[in-house]
Amino acid sequence: MSTPLLEVRGVTKRFAGLTANDDVSFTVNEGEIVSIIGPNGAGKSTLFGCVTGFHRPSAGHVIYRGRDITGLKADRVCRLGIARTFQIVQVIADMTVLENTMTAAFLRARTRAAAIQRAREVLSVMHLLDKQAFLGSALTIADKKRLEVAMALATEPRLLMLDESMAGLTRVELQPFIALLRDVRERGVTLVIVEHVMEAVMQLSDRVIVLTSGRKIAEGTPREVVANPQVIQAYLGERYRA
Repeated sequence: MSTPLLEVRGVTKRFAGLTANDDVSFTVNEGEIVSIIGPNGAGKSTLFGCVTGFHRPSAGHVIYRGRDITGLKADRVCRLGIARTFQIVQVIADMTVLENTMTAAFLRARTRAAAIQRAREVLSVMHLLDKQAFLGSALTIADKKRLEVAMALATEPRLLMLDESMAGLTRVELQPFIALLRDVRERGVTLVIVEHVMEAVMQLSDRVIVLTSGRKIAEGTPREVVANPQVIQAYLGERYRA
């Protein structure tokens, strides 16, 4: 069996008296789309932070491509090939779409020309090339979310971690975004997504991991998870009960 792309082994994160993640373990294989779901305050974004270098785990290990990266700083984690987006969209308001994306591309690009080329490639993938001259502040929420994904892709990740990238999208905006993420996967990028939009989770995910109160309570296919009585009680509610 091949080595998982990502292994989270018993990760615990404490903030003073609060345990945000409690002995969480899971793996992600190359080419998968894995969703992490759970109620607000379940520890999903904290777990992202532990994987991507924004938080140092209090216990446990993060293994990427067979290498222990526990506690590495965010810039080193990104250079190794893990990029992320944020629950609150992070774009540079007074820079253009192209400049925003170039900023990320400079992680690997050695020249301005190479950064422009990489930025335009990912803007094309995210259907934003026609808006490359727009300021970040001029974009709609949906386009800001696409831009943030484009910025992450510009770092040339092997693993892309998306924190509620589809939150707030209308039903009209949602399906094209789902199609874009499928296209990203087809281009060789593995995805881990934190998401509350269950329509997207059900369509995209190979596997779903459920957190509540910082602990993993379930893992399986989307159909298995939505039929799990513990998940229904903790998160999904009665509408999912058979």
